[in-house]
Amino acid sequence: MPVKIPNNLPAIELLKEENIFVMSDLRADIQDIRPMKVLILNLMPIKITTETDFVRLLSNNPLQVEVEFLRLDSHTSKNTSEKHLEEFYKGFSSVKNNYYDGMIITGAPVELLKFEEVNYWKEATKIFDWARTHVTSTLYICWASQAALYHFYGVQKTALDKKLFGVFKHTATEKGYPLFRGFDDEFFIPHSRYTSILKSEFEGKNDISILSESEDAGIAIASSRGGREFYLTGHSEYAPLTLHTEYQRDIKKGIKAELPKNYYKADNPKNAPLVCWTGHANLLFNNWLNYFVYQETPFDLKDVAHLGDLKNNN
Repeated sequence: MPVKIPNNLPAIELLKEENIFVMSDLRADIQDIRPMKVLILNLMPIKITTETDFVRLLSNNPLQVEVEFLRLDSHTSKNTSEKHLEEFYKGFSSVKNNYYDGMIITGAPVELLKFEEVNYWKEATKIFDWARTHVTSTLYICWASQAALYHFYGVQKTALDKKLFGVFKHTATEKGYPLFRGFDDEFFIPHSRYTSILKSEFEGKNDISILSESEDAGIAIASSRGGREFYLTGHSEYAPLTLHTEYQRDIKKGIKAELPKNYYKADNPKNAPLVCWTGHANLLFNNWLNYFVYQETPFDLKDVAHLGDLKNNN
């Protein structure tokens, strides 16, 4: 099934060029199907790129998914036009009475700040709390994963000596876990961050399960509440050229940027990247939608408020 997104969203034409089938509101409304409703809180500065990345992954499954985009009421984006935000995004005040099958909260370029110093911290944590009673399962990505773990469980982040940048090998701590159905023994995830979470931070926190780790990138995926919340420290959603774009951007800013590891063929930035993560990225999102969203959401979405914690699906 195609993903249903707002009419005229730039991602429609971008994904059609990749032969990915997406559906506008007008066409989807004539189909007698109850789509899964997924809300995306997009905290990234370049909104259109992030929209396209997630719509690409959500569209590659047999279920119809209706995507809505959420913006913060307390923060003004400097890198995306107000016209785009007004046309395609909703404020929290307009969705707070709604219920959703799934939610994705993206990373944000604020990781070196203390959480409470982020100017939208209060609104972000308000949305984190709201999701627990209005969403079946939520994916927290990169900074959002650190922020949610800190907010809910007091998990602290640690600044790294240098940017963790590149594509790294990972393994699942429990390969039979539904999120990893169809995965190989080893799989790759892109990372781009200046902070990390030490494994010692999870000691004594029995409500959190570590699902995937990397020798080079550390903890990659954790979960809580039986899969109602997932915390992804990397960027499985990244398009093939995203790390290249970040590398070139850093160089132009005069930042002493190291090559993204395990990315360019022969470690030569003149070569095309060796893409080795998109297959598992699609499996990851499909498994999340199937096992933790579709199969767990009550028929009446309003019953999400009384859903409680899911059982571990093994």
